Amino acid sequence: MTSTSRRDLLKTLALGSGALLLSPHSLLSAIPYRKDRLGVALVGLGYYSTDLLAPALQQTKHCYLAGIVTGTPSKAEAWKKQYDIPDKNIYNYDNFDQIANNPDIDVVYVVLPPSMHKEYSIRAANAGKHVWCEKPMALTAQECQEMIDACRKNKRLLAIGYRLQHEPNTQEYRRIVREQLLGKVKHVNCAAGYRDNRTDHWKQKKEMGGGVLYDMGVYSIQGARLGTNMEPVAVVRAKTSTTRPHIYKNGLDETTEATLEFPGGVTADIKTSFGENVNFLDITCEKGTIKMAPYSAYAGVRGSSPLGEINHPYSVPWQQAKQMDDDALSIMQGKPMLVPGEEGLRDIRIVEAIYKSARTGQRVAL
Repeated sequence: MTSTSRRDLLKTLALGSGALLLSPHSLLSAIPYRKDRLGVALVGLGYYSTDLLAPALQQTKHCYLAGIVTGTPSKAEAWKKQYDIPDKNIYNYDNFDQIANNPDIDVVYVVLPPSMHKEYSIRAANAGKHVWCEKPMALTAQECQEMIDACRKNKRLLAIGYRLQHEPNTQEYRRIVREQLLGKVKHVNCAAGYRDNRTDHWKQKKEMGGGVLYDMGVYSIQGARLGTNMEPVAVVRAKTSTTRPHIYKNGLDETTEATLEFPGGVTADIKTSFGENVNFLDITCEKGTIKMAPYSAYAGVRGSSPLGEINHPYSVPWQQAKQMDDDALSIMQGKPMLVPGEEGLRDIRIVEAIYKSARTGQRVAL
């Protein structure tokens, strides 16, 4: 290791355990890469990979689309032609583990239904690859912990695909809250949802991680957590519902509403829905309110506060490119991930508590 690398490692270690987003296992892989760019393999070639991640990987500076994993031969052929992917970097779900022998691929990005996140994240880590995993991280907190443990055991980094934490307007409202430029936060109101008319997608299948709280709901939970700059201590109340029981069956939630309690008596009302278009974050502070709308849109996030407009413009798929470049640099420079696995775990614990509160009608401590 060079003297510069040693200094970088010591700086990383000196950050200590008090940093909010510091991943304990990230320190285990703090040896910078010698590559100029990291090769990324996308696992699962649905809408998000096809329309957002793959185009974003044409914009990135520190990583590139090196491989794919798909169970559909026609997709493999189409992607091979469109992105000039060599045959040796194309895998299916049966031969996936052979990716361990491919030096072209440094990172495996898991873009599958949530019920498959744990399996393929662990298999990727066991294959010696760094792991990026889409949200929601997994179905249970236990699964999240197993993913974290697998990456720690294999000395690989794990990042969760919360693009908004890499996004400049999100970072700006967080700065205002963190520095208390408008005084202390008193209350947060956040909602995220859209009208989903599909009937047979994984989002409408409970066993695959369906239900709105797992999908759009984590945006509302993130809004509450980032908007207060605190972790909730309890779910005060929660309610799940559906206006289309023929689609959202057996208690699967089309809409979920909850009130979260934070230290100091601060509360957050959150809502998420597959039944209506809604997207905003209001952070009420002692000296005024920060209003973000849209709060989590792909095409851009913007807002305002008594301090002025919050609007750093950009276009699709800028957010995903920024996210992946940030995460690639963390790996290459041996630094902690901005959004490590522990961040995804925090949200799934809250998801479980919200469902429990909705089921029992009681306050659930966290």
